[in-house]
Amino acid sequence: MQAQGLQEASSARTLTRLTGMGRDHPTKADTVTVAAVGAGVPGLTDALSLVGRFQPMIRTKAATELDGWIEQAKVSLIAPLARGVAKDVAAIRAAITEPWANGQTEGQITKLKLVKRQMYGRAKLDLLEARLIGAP
Repeated sequence: MQAQGLQEASSARTLTRLTGMGRDHPTKADTVTVAAVGAGVPGLTDALSLVGRFQPMIRTKAATELDGWIEQAKVSLIAPLARGVAKDVAAIRAAITEPWANGQTEGQITKLKLVKRQMYGRAKLDLLEARLIGAP
């Protein structure tokens, strides 16, 4: 199914990029594609606006905007995301307001899993410990 004015249907990955992270400097073709998809999907513009507000809210630590964002998102196309955020609003609020993060811990866990996968079948504790301590 093709939208009016488009030569071919865009892939889901392309549309996600165009409507998500790739909105800073869109080309004319990208703008036409997003407009055509938006015309065919009611509520997409509102959903994109809400998604566009979520990341800056997290980055600028604007926790006061969270409750209003959840209420608006609950009646949009991203209602499942809003319900998930509402279920764990205390953790989301803490992630916005607290100064610390667990990025270092996640990096170490990822490194451990990578080494273990590389040693599949030979990953006994003594060898794994030697690899991790000796690994840069």
